[in-house]
Amino acid sequence: MGTVVDDAASVEFRAFFERHYAELARLAHLLTGEADAADDLAADALLALWHRWDRVRAADRPAAYARGVVANLARTRIRGAVRERRRIALFWSRGEERTDGPDVAGVVDVQEALRRLPFRKRACVVLRHAFDLSEKDTALALGVSVGTVKSQTSKGMAELQRLLGPRHGPRRVRAAMAAGGGESGGRDR
Repeated sequence: MGTVVDDAASVEFRAFFERHYAELARLAHLLTGEADAADDLAADALLALWHRWDRVRAADRPAAYARGVVANLARTRIRGAVRERRRIALFWSRGEERTDGPDVAGVVDVQEALRRLPFRKRACVVLRHAFDLSEKDTALALGVSVGTVKSQTSKGMAELQRLLGPRHGPRRVRAAMAAGGGESGGRDR
């Protein structure tokens, strides 16, 4: 059972919701350009406002505060979409590389060794050496720091050399990946 204060807050929030929901959804639509996301963003903003309703209703301009929450949520959504598009572009913008007369046994060996690497090491090695991405582009694609890319690539290459022997280096990985269509398969860890 709620208290009189809780009931008054609920009634006040409901009135605020009914008065401002359409405006907040319209704002979200104009900021993101996505009609289907506008309702979700407005609802998420109002949920956040409800959790802080005591502070919001004490504000000088609660509607302005609500518009700020919608703007921040829209900015976060747009940034996420931009990051996702960049990641996709990094993977799909590369032309397919082929080598003449690949060493099929070497390709099989390298791909099998890659499958044995944990996912992050494998992804770093493949993006750096098979797709020839920079450390920065690899970090962006995987959503990790450049330092993580450096350490995971180094550890991954050391593990590949241990698995394949010292004669297999980055050039061998590039050639094997180009010949194998860029697929490393295997389990994700």
